[in-house]
Amino acid sequence: MFDKLYYQEKGLFLQSFHPAAVLAYLLVLLVLSLLYANPLYLLALFFLLALLIKEVDGMEAWEGFLKAGVFLMLMIMLINPLVIRAGSTIIWHGPQAPYLGKLDISMEALYYGAVSGIRLLVIMSIFCLYNLMINPDNILNLFSKVAGQSVLMIVLATRMFPTMVRDLKRIKEVLQFRGVDFDEGSLWKKVKKYSYLYNVMLLSSMEDSMEIAESMQARAFGSGKRSVYSRYMLRSRDILCAGGSFLALFAAIWGLQYGCGQYTFYPEADVLIKGMPTIITLAAVLFYMSVPLILSEGWKNCRCLKSKI
Repeated sequence: MFDKLYYQEKGLFLQSFHPAAVLAYLLVLLVLSLLYANPLYLLALFFLLALLIKEVDGMEAWEGFLKAGVFLMLMIMLINPLVIRAGSTIIWHGPQAPYLGKLDISMEALYYGAVSGIRLLVIMSIFCLYNLMINPDNILNLFSKVAGQSVLMIVLATRMFPTMVRDLKRIKEVLQFRGVDFDEGSLWKKVKKYSYLYNVMLLSSMEDSMEIAESMQARAFGSGKRSVYSRYMLRSRDILCAGGSFLALFAAIWGLQYGCGQYTFYPEADVLIKGMPTIITLAAVLFYMSVPLILSEGWKNCRCLKSKI
């Protein structure tokens, strides 16, 4: 299960972009999710991310993010009406509570909690897409010239958890082949069996760290200017992806100046669609942010386009 949460090379089109183009694209998505308050815009970003994650074959990994996100969303919807009393549409008059006062729950407070939960789902989906699209080694190569040591520490830290999960699974399978049944016996016996498992994993982690240190020393890490093994060239697909991202950001900022994407929850909830500019701005942002999806479909179905991107 956990091995689905980190990057796996699958030879997909969306994994072939330049890391700088992908970072720019994901950064624009993150900025849009923070700028927009209109539920319609946030839902549109959420469905766009769903299509991207499906295209990169990451639905199983996304399922784990969704479960955690929906749980947090429900918690926000539960807590927000108890502490926010700005709504004017009261749907339940509650009793007097110490320190909280009269527990009157408004529809606007529930609505705001739900929209905040949707924004949280969008942000979590962006990080899920990041794990599925970008190889951590490519990030190290991208920023190695400006902050090589810092990026190395970040990459090692992000790879530590999936590596430990993979080693834990492998060691557990070896012990099971040797006759160790982790589900049999009393609680104390199970604890002892798992203690053997974690001891072996600790030794394996220490050996891996020594191998990494020896490998870095053999490559003369930190002795001088870092050499580059492979260089990533900007191709037309990368330029189109980054260009579409910046055009979407420009369209979003232009629309926000005219109220497109903004939303008022208190004291009464605003309308979702205030006019044609709301729909036009949303359509423009979605079109520009859908450039990777369009290119992916063209790459699979059009030989001419495949040869040019």
